[in-house]
Amino acid sequence: MCMETTRELAHRISDGIEVTLYWCVTNDSIHIEVRQPATEESIAFPVARERALDVFYHPFAHLPVAEEWPVPSLAHP
Repeated sequence: MCMETTRELAHRISDGIEVTLYWCVTNDSIHIEVRQPATEESIAFPVARERALDVFYHPFAHLPVAEEWPVPSLAHP
């Protein structure tokens, strides 16, 4: 993910979980970060532009799935 040229598009906090939607200027991509400040856990993943708002409001329904990809406990409330 591109961090040096990232712009925040939307941010919300719900039940102690922060959700932020980002746009990367360099490659014109969208990604989301879900963070739980209490445990300092976070997860970030790319988002299809046409699904960005849906993912912003329902990030756990759109988590990437891969057998070898370790999903932090934040993804398992």
